[in-house]
Amino acid sequence: MAFRLTTTAFQNGGLIPKKFTCDGPDISPALAWTEPPAGTKNLAVIVDDPDAPAGTWVHWVLYDLPGDARELGEGVGKDRQVPDGARQGRNDFGKIGYNGPCPPKGRPHRYFFKFYALDRKTNLKAGANKAELERAMNGHILAETELVGRFQH
Repeated sequence: MAFRLTTTAFQNGGLIPKKFTCDGPDISPALAWTEPPAGTKNLAVIVDDPDAPAGTWVHWVLYDLPGDARELGEGVGKDRQVPDGARQGRNDFGKIGYNGPCPPKGRPHRYFFKFYALDRKTNLKAGANKAELERAMNGHILAETELVGRFQH
């Protein structure tokens, strides 16, 4: 079975409900995934918007999620470290944790929830940004999957 990411919040390619955006409580959606490949030690998440006016905008960076985890509940806190031991990084809002879609008025933007199975822990401190996480993951990605949602004001 292929490594796959799902959410009950929206269909792949569908509209992200306001609850998960700056027009609502702005909480992270619940995520679930299938069995990652053998040898997976840790998992990581990057959520970004390639349609942002200034270039790709990062909404969430989470890493060192235990490899045996199979879901993240809705509304992950804004703490540097979450209860399961995962760490959260700094998004492009300059904050720790998830900040959902908040595009300027106009056309819909796409939000890519990218999920990675890694063969080792990143050993990054909490607060790392997307570029730092990508460097730490380089050469250690066993599999990746993604889910895309859309949102517009």
